[in-house]
Amino acid sequence: MRRSWSRPKAGTAALLTVPLLLAAGLGAGPASADSQDGSPARSQAAPQSARVPLPGTVPGWTAQAADQGQVATSAAVTARVYLAGKDPAGLAALARAVSDPASPAHGHFLSAAETARRFGATAGQVAAVRSWLAGAGFTVTETGPHYLSVRGDAAAVQRAFATRLHAYRKDGRTYTAPAAAATAPAAVASAVLAVTGLDTSPHRAVHGSRRDVLPPPSAAYVNSGPFSAYFGANPATDYPPAYGRTQPYVIKGFDATQLRRAYGAAGTGLTGKGVRIAVVDAYDSPTIGSDIAAYAAAHGDAPYRQGQLTRVDPAEWTDTVAASDTFPGGCGAAGWYGEQSLDIEAAHGVAPDADLVYVGGASCQDSDLTDALDKVVDGRLADIVSDSWSDLESATDPSIDAVYDQTFMRGAAEGIGFYFSSGDDGDEVAASGSKTVGSPVALPWVTAVGGTSLALDSKGDYSFETGWGTASSPLGRDGRSWGRLPGSFLGGAGGGTSARVPEPSFQDPVVPAALSGANGGRNRVVPDVAVAADSGTGFLVGQTQTWPDGTTRYGEFRVGGTSVACPVFAAIEALAQQAQGSPLGFADPAIYQRYNTPAFHDVTDTPAGAATGLAQVRVDFHDGVDDMYGLDVSLRTMGHDSSLHAVKGYDDVTGVGSPAPGYLASFAKGFKGFKAMSGPGGYVAIG
Repeated sequence: MRRSWSRPKAGTAALLTVPLLLAAGLGAGPASADSQDGSPARSQAAPQSARVPLPGTVPGWTAQAADQGQVATSAAVTARVYLAGKDPAGLAALARAVSDPASPAHGHFLSAAETARRFGATAGQVAAVRSWLAGAGFTVTETGPHYLSVRGDAAAVQRAFATRLHAYRKDGRTYTAPAAAATAPAAVASAVLAVTGLDTSPHRAVHGSRRDVLPPPSAAYVNSGPFSAYFGANPATDYPPAYGRTQPYVIKGFDATQLRRAYGAAGTGLTGKGVRIAVVDAYDSPTIGSDIAAYAAAHGDAPYRQGQLTRVDPAEWTDTVAASDTFPGGCGAAGWYGEQSLDIEAAHGVAPDADLVYVGGASCQDSDLTDALDKVVDGRLADIVSDSWSDLESATDPSIDAVYDQTFMRGAAEGIGFYFSSGDDGDEVAASGSKTVGSPVALPWVTAVGGTSLALDSKGDYSFETGWGTASSPLGRDGRSWGRLPGSFLGGAGGGTSARVPEPSFQDPVVPAALSGANGGRNRVVPDVAVAADSGTGFLVGQTQTWPDGTTRYGEFRVGGTSVACPVFAAIEALAQQAQGSPLGFADPAIYQRYNTPAFHDVTDTPAGAATGLAQVRVDFHDGVDDMYGLDVSLRTMGHDSSLHAVKGYDDVTGVGSPAPGYLASFAKGFKGFKAMSGPGGYVAIG
């Protein structure tokens, strides 16, 4: 998995994720008469000898890998078999109904106990699955409410799942994966949601393989000046002009007070009181308590009250070392500390009275992150969940899509909304060689948060936004010219069309057919919404770092990436929930209901006109800390996101747009439309 934040360079992507299968989304067409939730139909009347395919067990990467043949039957295997629970079609139907503003059941959420009672796995299902696996030669090593962990060998895989494991060469290494789809006997198939772990490429967890301690903080990073106090405030007269004029220096970095004002929260009195926001990341920074307190004091944010932040961690950490040739599954735990600091500081600053719950995954692997998400749902720990991580859909294990979706649908049934960052490499061609979206951000039961470049004026008011897409051109050696303009793509908001997730019904009337049909058929397009993400117009974050002299101390730096956008929008949703007076639940139907209204800024790449190049001059320390090794100077042109474009209407950079003052206003009285209002507010909702 990759985190979705950038620090030294605009657009550096971050860590983690995975895909869909269970539900095609709100009101998407039925998959079959037996499977209204989009999962493969499983006949209850099939004979005992019949077998039912399990979803996504042949990963796409094997088609391009060199097949080395069947592995030895004695080869060790660890896997998880996830449980479908009772009435999965009923769960999907309920999740749709309570999330749809047009449904009479809208907002009638279940408690966690009711969800478990109605849709959790029964003792009989668990016993049947356990018996089947044990009979095939597996040893059950763990039984949780949602899965059974097993240990065995390739022969047990063949007996249980009627498929052989083959060895494949991928990226210079050998991994195993099923040569054909795994199946389950019809007698137990209705109790089985998915099996994971048969694909051993690095996105899979190695359960219990390492018992690690958390490493010290990562190396320090410092932003070099000069800076602008607001967009355009400080012209970079020491450097050559571009696009016919002298361009300004980048800003030092926004704080939450500025973001609240930019997105219509200032003056509303909304603080997130009574709302709980969960942040889910991997690991848990040892210095997070002192770091967030120091940051709040430095930026005028409300001090944390006693018990406002709680932390829920696993018993042990795994895979903490950085990925390497010898251990490609490493997660680099220290790199996650900054993600955690950013997410908590941004969420608290924008929604200062919301309660915060940090839930740390034992590693960056899918199994550990799904465990963390399940903790939120099983304990109804929060109303809103911010997740600043994802991986490439093309690189993820499709078998776990259904696992994520089941968690998200159970959350929707309880009124919990999940928000994911859309990624930091645009269409991902530069990073992966082909167009792809992220996952689980592209799944149908999450809100995908894209990114913008945000400009404020001298009064601190909203000036404009472009879609976040940064092209970088270096200063010439003579210091008198820039390289080719606009330069090379450096980073931008992730977006595009899923290759395997059907289009949810809430997107149908809004998303252009050219986007939803880009991969054939009608598929999910991301993102849904967007806020500030460009590192050149980024957010200041504070955390303890390791400095060149070996000391560790607190420092601040400007960050970008959709990892900024995700917790900021999640916090705005906390304000919206406070205004509404009840949980929002799965947010996308209500978001798309507000499309093309004053709830959103319609963000484009050319807010000043196509002929006007918007750019900033950025000066960086070459070593990331000081000027000992010189400076790197570049021109960062805005609104150039790989092959993606922010245009009028819905687009695959900013979705329906960024929140305008009318967004929060629409929740205060119930959304029925808008009418114009004179004065700084601009609009009020018609209640």
